[in-house]
Amino acid sequence: MGKSLKNQLGEVVEKTENTGPAPVVVLVGTQLGENIGGAARAMLNFGLTELRLVKPRDGWPSEPAVAMAAGASEVLDNAKLFETTAEAVADLNFIMAATARRREIEIPVIGTAAAGTQFRQWQSENQKTGILFGPEKAGLVNEDVVLADYILTYPINPAFQSLNLAQAVGVFSYIWASAETTAPPNVFQDDIASPATRDDLVRMFEHFETELQNAGFFYPPEKMQLMKQNIRAPFIRARMTEQEVRTMRGMIKALVKGRGRHLSK
Repeated sequence: MGKSLKNQLGEVVEKTENTGPAPVVVLVGTQLGENIGGAARAMLNFGLTELRLVKPRDGWPSEPAVAMAAGASEVLDNAKLFETTAEAVADLNFIMAATARRREIEIPVIGTAAAGTQFRQWQSENQKTGILFGPEKAGLVNEDVVLADYILTYPINPAFQSLNLAQAVGVFSYIWASAETTAPPNVFQDDIASPATRDDLVRMFEHFETELQNAGFFYPPEKMQLMKQNIRAPFIRARMTEQEVRTMRGMIKALVKGRGRHLSK
């Protein structure tokens, strides 16, 4: 049988980082099972697989959570249940608490631009880390926040600070994943042809320019060299692939072959 999606994503993270564990997502007092399922779905999309739950309001396990997880049930199956936040984070070395509300606590506040990098740094040091999210209605209480090394805050609209819990977990999961690399996933790169060589481009230019000259395009003659340079420049900027060069030359041939056909009709 093929490997599960969870295992595939886990291998990607391990191969890329080859260091410590990924952050644990801790949901405290979650009210709706649907949000737990949505959070699991967002986590697995970005390679996070360890979920811990602190006293979910409607109990656990949860059928609505499974339904909402949409294939990420493995995250739910392996979720761990705790009575208190302190127990849920007891084995972690570093923690962030996600909250949009100002706290009268002397804890450093970190933004999204730096949070992913900080988690990656901790991971490279083989530290166990986690991110805390509070209940949908009120968020984390101060007793939970004081367990964290940083408060993580999103650049959210101050006039509407009502981000859904599963969405908030999705934002964090993206922050985590994007801190690893800015390159697109390999799935978008596998079928891209190799960049064209300068020789391929020059041959295409010469082919194109010859046919333009045959069509009387270069006028007046004394400006021909400058006109050729202006033609070549945008093609160079386009960073054409080998396939694109072949397509372009095929288009030139087709135009030449069809030239004048309309006059014979």
